Amino acid sequence: MKPKIDINCDLGESYGCFKVGHDREIMPYITSANIACGLHAGDPMVMAQTVNLAKQHGVAVGAHPGYPDLMGFGRRAMELTTEEVKNHVIYQVGALQAFARAAGVDLQHIKPHGALYNMAAKDEALSKAIIEAIDSIDSKVILFAPSISITTKMAAEVGLRVAREVFADRAYNPDGSLVSRKTPDAVIEDPKVVTERAVRMIMEGTVVAVNGIVIELGKVHTICVHGDTLRAVELARSLRKGLMDSEIEVRSAGTFV
Repeated sequence: MKPKIDINCDLGESYGCFKVGHDREIMPYITSANIACGLHAGDPMVMAQTVNLAKQHGVAVGAHPGYPDLMGFGRRAMELTTEEVKNHVIYQVGALQAFARAAGVDLQHIKPHGALYNMAAKDEALSKAIIEAIDSIDSKVILFAPSISITTKMAAEVGLRVAREVFADRAYNPDGSLVSRKTPDAVIEDPKVVTERAVRMIMEGTVVAVNGIVIELGKVHTICVHGDTLRAVELARSLRKGLMDSEIEVRSAGTFV
């Protein structure tokens, strides 16, 4: 049986007259779209357009809630209470869920964005707030979370569907966390390198950290590629072809998680 993998991408991050990313060009090469919900990026027009674009390409739709931080693109740490985090997630997912319903598509997954995603990976209280939010909305929705994280562990313990996520285009620290974007070479933009890393992640369940240590990732369900990097479209195209050439079946997470 061929190994299966989902390719997801953060999309719908344009805002008003400001265009971010290559949504239309990258959509044919992915299987799941994480769509910004208006608080870290995106707006109602962009959300509707991105949901409909995903529908046209048969790409599964997911909500991408983040901290309410448009100026910082949701990448800055914020001191919110767990109740605030829970309700901000519910608020954002509800908005995207309404656009999905209007387009006649189901919401497949929820993936926290940026600082919220990274902070929750190491914080039980934040993870609990996110998990409770998802469970209160729809317990059948899949949570996309880091393969090595408190979030993944806690979600699995309460029976939530979890897609263990890895990043082919991001460098890893020895503890399994992502290297800060403030660090040079945190983002990998060579399509050949990204594809080789992805195949290894799927077939071996490992990745090499920045210090050369081999990290055990375990079972991998979904690989993220970023749609706002300079070579994003080339990277996504190369990744999908490379995975298929390696006899890895590329399909949306909802079909096998």
